[in-house]
Amino acid sequence: MKKLFLLAAAAAALFTTSVAQAETKKVGVTPGPHAQIMEKVKEVAATKGLELQIIEFSDYVVPNQALADGDIDINSFQHKPYLDNQVASRKLDLVSVAQSVNFPMAGYSSKIKTMADIPDGATIALPNDPSNGARALLMLADQGLIKLTDGIGVRATVADVIDNPRKFKLVELDAAQLPRSLDDVDVALINTNYALQAGLHPAKNSLFRESTKAPYVGIIAARKADANSDWVKTFIDSYHSPEVKAFIESKFQGAITPTW
Repeated sequence: MKKLFLLAAAAAALFTTSVAQAETKKVGVTPGPHAQIMEKVKEVAATKGLELQIIEFSDYVVPNQALADGDIDINSFQHKPYLDNQVASRKLDLVSVAQSVNFPMAGYSSKIKTMADIPDGATIALPNDPSNGARALLMLADQGLIKLTDGIGVRATVADVIDNPRKFKLVELDAAQLPRSLDDVDVALINTNYALQAGLHPAKNSLFRESTKAPYVGIIAARKADANSDWVKTFIDSYHSPEVKAFIESKFQGAITPTW
């Protein structure tokens, strides 16, 4: 009896130690696909001893500041040009630790059915943050609708439009508001996460989509001090798991694609 008691006590102690060693980390995401994907990542991470608390942010600015301030531990919602801009402009000590998924930006319209139908003088809405604004302008240039300053790349702003022969009116709006602008503009260039929330599919409902060669693959960001930590490696392994890849492919049907 005494031996059985000691074995039970040892097993209980081992279980308690295992639970105590499980880490809980806060991960920042934007609502919609990033949050949905992270729920699956959370399931996988839990099997590896890493507990995740998912924190949703409704805009693109706060998640990086929250990460820098220590309010969250890691985030997944942005591409590298956006992170680079935030790091430079806000002096944030953050780095990209891995790629996540690809969300191709696309041009949508509730009034126009094809590219050929875009009228001269059309009002075109694009995101008002620097990196996604540049992304939208590069898309318009790639479609031959405008011309940008040579070599400006991901630093492009509306001021870099050097040729606009069809007199398009370029209107900058908050990225989250762009789907709601479709009744008021001719074309809106919308990030995929916000498009999907509004029932818009980039492969089915768009006039044109971003080139697959564009430098806007999604990334996972962490504080520089944590970049090589064991828990970050576990997080990345969980994200890049076969289970998460299968979930993305099944759930989003090509609207969002895994990068691993």
